[in-house]
Amino acid sequence: MEVRLASISAQPYDYELPEVSQVALVVIDMQRDFLEPGGFGDALGNDVTRLQAIVPTLKRLLDGFRTLQLPIIHTLECHQPDLSDCPPSKIKRGRSRLTIGAEGPMGRILVKGEPGNGIIAELAPLPGEFVIHKPGKGAFYNTELATILQQHSITHLFITGVTTEVCVQTTMREANDRGYECLMVEDCTESYFPEFKQATLAMVRAQGGIVGWTATADQVLKGLEQWKPSTVLV
Repeated sequence: MEVRLASISAQPYDYELPEVSQVALVVIDMQRDFLEPGGFGDALGNDVTRLQAIVPTLKRLLDGFRTLQLPIIHTLECHQPDLSDCPPSKIKRGRSRLTIGAEGPMGRILVKGEPGNGIIAELAPLPGEFVIHKPGKGAFYNTELATILQQHSITHLFITGVTTEVCVQTTMREANDRGYECLMVEDCTESYFPEFKQATLAMVRAQGGIVGWTATADQVLKGLEQWKPSTVLV
């Protein structure tokens, strides 16, 4: 008799949950530099209110993972104060009015420890949650993410945050190449450009889920609430 695993209703087909507790939520770059006026996103000429729109839904998803006591990983794109980990090409590219390392209304742009580099208050990490400082777009590059996932036997990742087509997609593709089963939460990720978000969602789930799955926060929470893993790994 075939045993059907617990699953989440998703695209392109149901996302099966593991028999043991090996899942984690990844929250990408929900930082003031990208979501508030005066930050890097604003300096690039973007409408930051687009990114703010997902905060209530992402907060609800975050609370759901906390209630279930599942691992949560937050990331911040940032650089050392001396910019030694920032390629000159990254600083020059874009020709914005405020470049990386420049003094802005919330401190130096994308510099670790500056006020603007903090995660927004609504989504602030709690004690015991992981916070990863990443110098690149992807969360695996030059960070401890791979080690954390291996140490906690994580195999399944729920990926959220901003922006959909840059840091979120890059992280998901990096994870996919490393063998992780990834689901992007559709209404917990956003772009300054709505067409870029839709294109990314389509690319992720194309060809039978070549990069992974997509689903809404409600679908994820419903699936997790019905999930009864046989073993909890810590």
